[in-house]
Amino acid sequence: MITHGAGSNCESPLLRAVAETFAGAGFHVLRCDLPYRQARPTGPPLPGAAARDREGLLRAAEAMREITPELVILGGHSYGGRQATLLAAESPAIADALLLLSYPLHPPRKAEQLRTQHFPRLRTPALFVHGTRDPFGSIDEMTAALAAIPARRQLVPIEKAGHELGAAAAAVILRAAACSATA
Repeated sequence: MITHGAGSNCESPLLRAVAETFAGAGFHVLRCDLPYRQARPTGPPLPGAAARDREGLLRAAEAMREITPELVILGGHSYGGRQATLLAAESPAIADALLLLSYPLHPPRKAEQLRTQHFPRLRTPALFVHGTRDPFGSIDEMTAALAAIPARRQLVPIEKAGHELGAAAAAVILRAAACSATA
């Protein structure tokens, strides 16, 4: 299951490419819009709506557990990934693994505003895929922040990629996920 960033929806080229790549490898994949996007077609999430978005993720993850009880991967791009980590910190059994694309470590040019308070509560194995040119956090910043996560975690940098990563990253993401699952 994978969801979008704050300015997008489940039809983004990155999510479509990741879903198609994983489905082609035999995974059941659900691309879904978060509740804020279901409520309005454009614009960022409304302040105070994050709990509702996590509730939507919870319902979608429960539906995926019905389809694939042996493996649920909860993932998202940017805001969607952040909400996935917050949900997993609150409810560790909701997913067997996390796939986090361009985690928004901090707002651009505001490195002091880290979005990691929940990292010490993450017990779900997590794969972070991050562009080396992402303004929401450098690879060094990500590496330092991920040290706070007690669960198994891996950071896969995508060279010369920004926050959007690009649809071409889908094959790299699948390889990294497969390697992470067998580690």
